[in-house]
Amino acid sequence: MPRLMLTDGTWNVLSKVMYLSGRIYNKPDHRKTLEGILYKMRTGIPWRDLPSDFGRWSAIYRRFNLWSKKGILNELFRALSRDADMDWVFIDGSIVRAHQHSCGARTADNESIGKSRGGNSTKIHLAVDSGGLPVYYELSCGNTHDIVHAESLVANCPTSNMVVADKGYDSEKLRAFVRDNNATPVIPRPRKGNSLVGNEDIDWCMYKYRHLVENAFGRIKQYRGIATRYEKLERNYHSMLALAFTMMWLPMWAD
Repeated sequence: MPRLMLTDGTWNVLSKVMYLSGRIYNKPDHRKTLEGILYKMRTGIPWRDLPSDFGRWSAIYRRFNLWSKKGILNELFRALSRDADMDWVFIDGSIVRAHQHSCGARTADNESIGKSRGGNSTKIHLAVDSGGLPVYYELSCGNTHDIVHAESLVANCPTSNMVVADKGYDSEKLRAFVRDNNATPVIPRPRKGNSLVGNEDIDWCMYKYRHLVENAFGRIKQYRGIATRYEKLERNYHSMLALAFTMMWLPMWAD
């Protein structure tokens, strides 16, 4: 039997959220199916190569695709992250390579896969709470600048006291937006010779904690199915990310 990730305690938490959503029925094989999806996420193998211990690969994929359409995995993430400590919020973006098999989806949308000299890629825009746990995320093409999704990250997070970001988010418009949301921006300005505004107002002690959002990226990229994107549809990769972030929250809920 392949290595599993769910204990009785963690499955009890996840199953309650799944069934209370009212979008799926209570079936005894759901735990094995979820283990198969987790195995796929952890190893990055093709769906067809899933060990038969989890059941037929086609059935597992169809159920994952159905859960993705219904937003079940996103519901798990939202339910477990509702008690986030929102005193501080840290935002950042991280690029992941898109495998050649993830390209070519028969849709009119770009599916958040961008092309550049480095190849095909997707960018994850993430906001984490005071403890470094994820609270909100979005996807874009890999060649999209971080600042494009900055206001959306702040707007979709619960109210916080401080918003911390690196120099890539240097924008007076963003700072004003953060202040309009009753938070203090901690965003340093690049050192330019013609700059009339310095960084004397920056809380550098708080800025040192910005590594919390980078640590979150490091944790989810331990899963090979996250570190490299194999899913053709943005919706399915978004659901895989929701599952990875759910696994970060689980220790806070399970016995």
